[in-house]
Amino acid sequence: MGELSGRSVLITGASRGIGAAAARAFAEAGARVALAARSEQAIASIAREIGSGAIALPCDVADFAQVADAVRATVRAFGQIDILVNNAAVIEPIARLQDADPGEWAAAIDTNLKGVFHGFRAAMPVMAAAGGGTILTIGSGAAHNAMEGWSAYCTAKAGAAMLTRCADLEGRAQGIRAISLSPGTVATDMQQTIRDSGVNPASRLDWAEHVPPAWPARALVWMCSADADEFLGQEVSLRERAIRRRAGLPS
Repeated sequence: MGELSGRSVLITGASRGIGAAAARAFAEAGARVALAARSEQAIASIAREIGSGAIALPCDVADFAQVADAVRATVRAFGQIDILVNNAAVIEPIARLQDADPGEWAAAIDTNLKGVFHGFRAAMPVMAAAGGGTILTIGSGAAHNAMEGWSAYCTAKAGAAMLTRCADLEGRAQGIRAISLSPGTVATDMQQTIRDSGVNPASRLDWAEHVPPAWPARALVWMCSADADEFLGQEVSLRERAIRRRAGLPS
């Protein structure tokens, strides 16, 4: 498609699901892609599939130093970082508040909330110095609705939505575009984990109700365009037919 030719993107959680689909979609749009995830073998395989315009960067977003290293590695490889996709997230622990293991709960916050902060913190100064950039964060309807057994996930996604608003408030004058995407339910390994848990109505959804990962991936590419500027600092919901049409998806 070529609409992102010459641009470079760093995607966290790029080893599977939405992250892997996004890496392929951005590459198809002409961007150079840095895939970051803890699963080194998986991201290396996807990078080889994409070709010379892709690199694999082992990275745990819960560790700020590793995220900062990934941003620097992207700049070294491609000369710049134009786009960051804050995608890495975990759904577990799935447990009621009174039963949740405090260590596991904290680890989820480290990945799902602090990991998003680490992305903003590492990328924003670099983007500001270069005249701007785009930071997209994968949100969720769970940011707005309490779900049984998902206290860590819901809390982190609500915090991530606020981080997007803060980044827009503080970064827009520096040319930084911050937008969140709520993709709805997507047919990924995470959804299988949710299904296997048997907890809350989300686990009982028919698999046919889940959209393919390629849909939010394509929406992320569209969100890098000026056509999405009206949503700066906000959350875009892929459940809305008008949004799917604008992203070039079935409505």
